[in-house]
Amino acid sequence: MIGETADPVPAPGEVRVRLHASGVNPSDVKRRDGWGGQAIEFPRVIPHSDGAGVVDAVGAGVDKARIGERVWTFNAQWKRPFGTAAEFVALPGRQAVPLPAGVGFDFAACFGIPALTAHRAVFADGSVAGGTVLVTGGAGAVGFYAIQLARRGNARVFATVSGPAKAKAALDAGAEAAIDYRREDVLLRLRELTGGTGVDRVVDVDFGENLPVTAEAVKRNGVIAAYASMRVPEPTLPYYTLMRKNVTVRGVFVYEMPAKAFAAGISDIAGWASEGGAIPGIAATFPLAELSAAHEAVESGRLIGNVVVEI
Repeated sequence: MIGETADPVPAPGEVRVRLHASGVNPSDVKRRDGWGGQAIEFPRVIPHSDGAGVVDAVGAGVDKARIGERVWTFNAQWKRPFGTAAEFVALPGRQAVPLPAGVGFDFAACFGIPALTAHRAVFADGSVAGGTVLVTGGAGAVGFYAIQLARRGNARVFATVSGPAKAKAALDAGAEAAIDYRREDVLLRLRELTGGTGVDRVVDVDFGENLPVTAEAVKRNGVIAAYASMRVPEPTLPYYTLMRKNVTVRGVFVYEMPAKAFAAGISDIAGWASEGGAIPGIAATFPLAELSAAHEAVESGRLIGNVVVEI
């Protein structure tokens, strides 16, 4: 339902952002749908965590010099009722991050969940320079940015995909090879690409479904960093396969990342976005009046990239 509500007033420590764009993420759709048996927490919700716009008011304790600042937001609707699918949002000042000059609002509305998740999955266990990274679902919202960030970190990057169009997207993002898991033997291709050694890191879109491949593909002392497990929500672990290789299995849940991880991600994303080589992964844009269509586009699973609502 699209309608009118009172403009939010920033509380102490908060800023109000006049939004230009709002990112629609799979997690927004899942939360609305009650995925995992989670009820909607508030009687009335304005969805979406990610957005971008201009600070137009500040609460007590916030420097008034922030008024007029171009920003992007993260976690706007996490544990709060009102997110970015609106003309205005009020949120803690630290969750409105200064936007690098020259970066558009539409692109910045994709930084919060997709890019921060990608950064955490790639770099949570240290530098990837000189290493190898496998990104499963390389054309997805997170995977597309994970490829770019891993390449920026001087890693060799391989991706799995499900068709020629997605292969092109992953290659455009900087993957050295895009492996079509519907038509190719992923393990065989990875052995060919790595000289039989496997990969140092896995950035994984579907942990349980991919585990038979990733547990074999990851090197000794490697890492599988997974941010979803939709097809097999409660997977059976091949414990001794992972243990004997001393593999770290890391869950990545962007909403609850440590403060240091947020700080590192925000800093690196700013550098990546402002250097001129970052490629926005925007598949479609919708006006706010067509918010339901934007959610349906995400639900369809057919788009390659992010969905953005222009406000």
